[in-house]
Amino acid sequence: MIKFGTARFGDLEVREEKIITFPEGIVGLPDLKKFILIDHKDTPLKWLQSLDDPDMAFIVASPEFVAAEFQINLDKTVREYIELENDDDLVVLVIMRVSGEDVIANFQGPLIVNVSNMRGVQIILDSPDKFSRKGG
Repeated sequence: MIKFGTARFGDLEVREEKIITFPEGIVGLPDLKKFILIDHKDTPLKWLQSLDDPDMAFIVASPEFVAAEFQINLDKTVREYIELENDDDLVVLVIMRVSGEDVIANFQGPLIVNVSNMRGVQIILDSPDKFSRKGG
């Protein structure tokens, strides 16, 4: 078990196998490499809490929770980088942002995680053809 402090959740203990490692960090925060997921009450939302900075936590959700038609096609390079061999081990999350009364999901920068080895990467989708919405 690893013990660490957080600004939002106080002191936490987590099993090492629950830690998600983003070797390159996430966009704009390259020094934040280790995270855990924490359930947000009884909702499909989760907190992505940094172990590297106790003040950094992001609300995340499955993109399908926000837009049921969201699809993503990962290229071979991403699959190799996270060592993804089985699609059942793939988890895709989007970072949510609250702005006033609006909740905005970052579909352009999804987090891609291989849960078999807990290795992740944030990819940037720079054009609409990188993901599609069913039926439109």
